[in-house]
Amino acid sequence: MTETVSNIGWSMIFSLIGGLVGLLMVLLASFVVTKLMDRLTPRIDEEKEIARGNTAVAEYYSRVVSACILGVSIVVAAAVLGGVIAALH
Repeated sequence: MTETVSNIGWSMIFSLIGGLVGLLMVLLASFVVTKLMDRLTPRIDEEKEIARGNTAVAEYYSRVVSACILGVSIVVAAAVLGGVIAALH
């Protein structure tokens, strides 16, 4: 019985730590991707184009950033799940 409670406790700790690390990774990815987009498109100022109402730039920019965030989120979710499974095994 105590081993089960211990495993559940470790599982909760792995989930919390994995969630915090994942949150930091998603925030870092969103920051890095925006900076990378600025460097890859030096002659286009995305913020000015979006402010001018250029919907094509807004859609492209948002799709690239959201795809990167979604990719990092999937990797983090797999890592957290792996930690939980390892703790419960």
